[in-house]
Amino acid sequence: MLRLLSEVAMVGNTKSPEQGLISTVLPLLKLLSLAIFGLILGHKKTQIVPKETFKLLSKLVFALFLPCLIFIHLGQSITLDNFVHWWFIPVNVLLSTLVGFVLGVLVVIICRPPQEFTRFTIIMTAFGNTGNLHLAIVGSICHSIDQPFGPDCKRNGVAYVSFAQWVAVILVYTLVYHMMEPPMEYYEVADEREKVEEERGQQEDNGVSRPLLVEAEWPGIEDKETENSKTALVARIFNSVSNLSVANGPDVENDIHDTADDPEPIRCLAAPKVIKKMRTVAEQTPVQHILQPPTIASLFAILVGMVPHLKAFTFGYDAPLSFITDSLEILAGAMVPSVMLILGGMLAEGPNESKLGLRTMIGISVARLFVLPLLGIGVVTLANKMNILVEGDHMYTFVLLLQYTTPSAILLGAIASLRGYAVSEASALIFWQHLLALISLSLYIVVYFKMFSFS
Repeated sequence: MLRLLSEVAMVGNTKSPEQGLISTVLPLLKLLSLAIFGLILGHKKTQIVPKETFKLLSKLVFALFLPCLIFIHLGQSITLDNFVHWWFIPVNVLLSTLVGFVLGVLVVIICRPPQEFTRFTIIMTAFGNTGNLHLAIVGSICHSIDQPFGPDCKRNGVAYVSFAQWVAVILVYTLVYHMMEPPMEYYEVADEREKVEEERGQQEDNGVSRPLLVEAEWPGIEDKETENSKTALVARIFNSVSNLSVANGPDVENDIHDTADDPEPIRCLAAPKVIKKMRTVAEQTPVQHILQPPTIASLFAILVGMVPHLKAFTFGYDAPLSFITDSLEILAGAMVPSVMLILGGMLAEGPNESKLGLRTMIGISVARLFVLPLLGIGVVTLANKMNILVEGDHMYTFVLLLQYTTPSAILLGAIASLRGYAVSEASALIFWQHLLALISLSLYIVVYFKMFSFS
């Protein structure tokens, strides 16, 4: 892999080294300037734009700008043939998560975080941003005269990113949701802390005081709370030894008879008990939230794009519905600047206090931002040698590599708030990771462009 990188770095370039470096870093500088505008507008000392405005803007992005962007670009790019050839994009999301999971376990072993943050450490290392930040980077790179990935740079890039989002959404609302439940042995402490926070929140203005991080990528998160969202549901259901009360959880144990003195019935009833518990957990999994506006836009775009008659009726200069798609494209143009302004507003709040420990925070950040991209280069290089990738499509490869490169997903902060687990730690870690990502993203985008012989 190192030999491959050294070889492609020596390929003859049409630009000078200085020009090449500027052309690869310039897209991030554009995004950084937008985020700085948001930081200035939302900073406590200036308070030009109140926090509530940023939250309203995040709702517009989530419900309108992002779905428009996904539908316009994915719908025009997707075909039945492409749908078959793009299969590795969602698979790569699973691979990047799996590799990140292994790295998270290594971070736990090496850094030894507090026991209550073991699962949190693994999650924050494994699950990166697969949506808004990717779209912003792709849009910024393609917003240039030289068009490094061809004339359809933005359309293809947005299509590839959108095609991967549904996998990440499913993982977040199933696996991440349950892994982020409060640890059972610390549940009582977390419960008392939550009561204090609720009492404090009732005294303030209807949720305006909640961190912007909570609603940055999932607006209306507080409306999604259920009776058991802030309880150690899975641990209570499957822990047959604990004597803790299950008054706050579903009453699943009442139907399971005490057969401790009769080992034979235990063997007979073991399978039904496990199945019943698994069914209870499944019923408490918020799978209904998977169908959010961006996901619906992706599904609708795939449906329209793969049916030639519908595609011709919807997209194109002479299409009967061209006036609608043109309007959607105008709205889609507001997505990238809005996302970066929201990110700047989020950073303006500053990091929260964290009990995670400096060593663990550094370990997660280094593993996520510097080690994982190197492993991602190895995975994508191996996939290329196996002829899995789309031949000659550098944007396809770039999006695959980008899935290993971004910081932890901001959505994890929303899930932490929903579950009442490590909210301050998630906020602090995401804050510092996004600052450090300015260095790591610049470094690896230069490496990726060298691999493509663009710079």
